[in-house]
Amino acid sequence: MAAVRKTWTVVTANVNGIRAASRRGGLRWLGEARADVLCLQEVRATHEQLHEVLAGSPLAGWHVSHVPAPQLGRAGVAVLTRDEPLAVRTSSKVPAINGLGRWIEVDCATPVGPVTVVSTYVHSGEAGTAKQDDKFAFLEGMDTRLEALRRSATRRKTGVLVCGDLNIAHRDVDLKNWRGNKGKAGCLPEERAYLDRWFGGHWQDMGRQFGGPGPGPYTWWSWRGRSFDTDGGWRIDYAMASSGLARRCVGAVVGKAPSYDERWSDHAPVTVTFA
Repeated sequence: MAAVRKTWTVVTANVNGIRAASRRGGLRWLGEARADVLCLQEVRATHEQLHEVLAGSPLAGWHVSHVPAPQLGRAGVAVLTRDEPLAVRTSSKVPAINGLGRWIEVDCATPVGPVTVVSTYVHSGEAGTAKQDDKFAFLEGMDTRLEALRRSATRRKTGVLVCGDLNIAHRDVDLKNWRGNKGKAGCLPEERAYLDRWFGGHWQDMGRQFGGPGPGPYTWWSWRGRSFDTDGGWRIDYAMASSGLARRCVGAVVGKAPSYDERWSDHAPVTVTFA
């Protein structure tokens, strides 16, 4: 008789290109993580390319839900599940987050009850440019969709877990060089205000809850220079849980590589466990 699972584990990771991550050993790492769900961002692949690289990896046989970006080699999000999902939504009633390869929702049956899992990849932005306008438009659409998901979960007594690269350092403790990045994308007060509203209301930041008061733990370091070796990073990868689900969380850990040479992405995966 198969053992009954008592915990539920989700890993979220910006893979910085699924094929590049595979060459660097990322899919092996993810396959050994003992997760039930994998939320991936910046997949940068077509459906065919994604399935091809997964077929020859430890993740072969997982259920794949994927939204590619309209531009080849850009963005793209996916949710991989060991068990067949209850439902998959690749679009919503909020046009601002549709069709960009940056938002996908998957309903899962879990040991802690039904949970809607979201994998999202927010624009990096660039202060004072159209790229920043795109980022704010997406954040506004995301705000609308989060409220709809929260209301639905409250009514149905289910949970919601939103995972991904939000490209925002919520507080100064969430990046090493906060003084030098004031006024730049990822640190703008207008961006941080969204996280203030979410985390000050109906959503809980699992990384900060289990990572202590900071500084760090960071989740992104530039490939260039010595930022990885000196831990000069940013915390921009999040697992946001609805209030009820957050109470079931028993851990959130950043999987920083032991050394620069062992990195398989410029981001580190974040593992969250519920029981």
